[in-house]
Amino acid sequence: MENSGSGRSAQILVVEDEPKLAALLRDYLLAAGYRVTCLDNGLDVLPAVRAAAPDLILLDLMLPGCDGLEVCRELRGLSNVPIVMLTARVEELDRLLGLELGADDYICKPFSPREVVARVRAILRRCPPPPVGGLELDASIYRARCNGVELDLTPVEFRLLNCLASAPGRIFSRDQLLDRLYPDHRVVSDRTVDSHVKNLRRKLEQAAPERNPIHSIYGVGYKLEW
Repeated sequence: MENSGSGRSAQILVVEDEPKLAALLRDYLLAAGYRVTCLDNGLDVLPAVRAAAPDLILLDLMLPGCDGLEVCRELRGLSNVPIVMLTARVEELDRLLGLELGADDYICKPFSPREVVARVRAILRRCPPPPVGGLELDASIYRARCNGVELDLTPVEFRLLNCLASAPGRIFSRDQLLDRLYPDHRVVSDRTVDSHVKNLRRKLEQAAPERNPIHSIYGVGYKLEW
């Protein structure tokens, strides 16, 4: 069984408006050990990726609502998730345009579902797995991204998130967090942490709607669980 590098099976998003083909791909991917979500409208793709970032997207070119090329363009402004385009168009111009927009691979119909599974497996093996919850932190430049969305964090907010994310599920007391937030050990109220947590939650919610990964433990402190 393939996994995403975090001990779980990789999540594949299939965007295909032909019900029989979508069901066929789903069945083969499930048999290969992947988790699968299917969509049949291009307008639904970005909200789905924002809500739960997949590990790879199989994206049909001809879709209702919004065609695959436009979806690919919009996705690349949001995320680096691997994209494999599926299409009946075989013209070189279409193929090159799809790749220039950021697609990682291109499969022309009709195709063998076994070939699709093999391509998916190959791409997932060479692409670095996304962090748990779609959270990417680079402490060298204080850069934070969630589901491919840049988080506009202050240095203190970044240190807070970096600390909580360093040990998901672990409860950090306010004193422990203050030590991480202010390396110069300035004297501040422990309630300062609450203010920073509130601001951080708001910014995470903008990138990951319907999620609240930072949990308050009454009388103790905070933990991060995605």
